[in-house]
Amino acid sequence: MESSVKLFSGSASRYLAEKIAGVYGKELGNVTFTRFSDGEFQPAFEESVRGSDMFIIQSTFPPAENLLELLLLIDAAKRASARHIVAVIPYMGFARQDRKDKPRVAIGAKLVANLLQAAGATRIMTMDLHADQIQGFFDVPVDHLYSSSIFIPYIQSLNLVNLTIAAPDMGGSKRANAYAKYLDCNMAICYKERKVHNQVARMTLIGEVEDRDVVLIDDLIDTAGTITMAADMIMERGARSVRAFCTHPVLSGNAYEKIEKSQITEMVVTDTIPLKQESSKIKVLSVAHLFADVVSKVHNYESISSNFIC
Repeated sequence: MESSVKLFSGSASRYLAEKIAGVYGKELGNVTFTRFSDGEFQPAFEESVRGSDMFIIQSTFPPAENLLELLLLIDAAKRASARHIVAVIPYMGFARQDRKDKPRVAIGAKLVANLLQAAGATRIMTMDLHADQIQGFFDVPVDHLYSSSIFIPYIQSLNLVNLTIAAPDMGGSKRANAYAKYLDCNMAICYKERKVHNQVARMTLIGEVEDRDVVLIDDLIDTAGTITMAADMIMERGARSVRAFCTHPVLSGNAYEKIEKSQITEMVVTDTIPLKQESSKIKVLSVAHLFADVVSKVHNYESISSNFIC
C-alpha cells in the first residue's frame, strides 16, 4: 500500500512551511506544544502518522530551542511509527562549525548530524550548507539544494550586459565561479583577513570591476561586515553598481544598519530565515516552490537533478 505524505512544521519555520504546503497542495498537519512553567516543552502530533512519509520543516537558526524542537518532533514521529521521517531544514544552524580551526573546540555540524540521526531522521533535506562536505557527516541520504536555481533566473532578468560575479571571500570562490561559468561572465574575488570572528581586519580585491555591474554571491550574511565592506570597496574601484545575493539572511547585530548605509544597490535573500525587520534594500525570494517540488520527487522516488542549475 502506498504511504501518504504528511507535512508538519516546527514553530520557527511555520511561515515557510505554510507556503511549501500551499504549493504542494496539502494542508500542514496540526502540532501542539505543551509548555511547562519552567520553560520545558513537549510537541505532539494531533493525527495518526503511522506508516506515512513525514516531512518535518524547521530551520535551526538561534535560539538553540529551534534545534531541540526539531529533534523532539523527529523522535515523536519515530515513536508514532512513521515509515520515513525527512527533516526539511532550509537553514542548518551550526554549519559554520564544520572543522577544528583551533585547539579544544567542538565540531558542531557533526554533532548536529549525529543528533538528527539519533532522533530518527531517515533523510535530510537542506539548502546551501556553509560547507558541502557536511553532507558526509550524515549516514542517511542528504538532498542538498542550491539557491542558484532561484537566484540565476532573477539575475538574468536584470539584463546586466556588463555583469561580473564576485565572491566576498576566498571561501565563496567556488560558488561564485559556478555562477560566472553558467552566466558566461567575468569573476572577481575579495580576499579578507580576520583577527577575531565577525570582524574583518583587511580586505583586498582580486579582479577587474571598473565600469561593471557586480553581483556578490554568498551563502549567509551574519553581521554584514564582510559583504558591505566588499561592496564599498568594489564601488571605490569604479564599479557601476553592486548587488548582493545571499541564501540565508542571519543578519544579526547592526547588520540592517550597515546594509542601509552601504553602497549596495539591492540585497536579494531567500526566506529560509525570516527577516527581523524591513529594509528598502532587501528583496526576498521564496524557496517554497523548490522545496515543494523536491518533496514531491523524493516521495515518488524521482530524480531531483533537474532542480540544479549550477
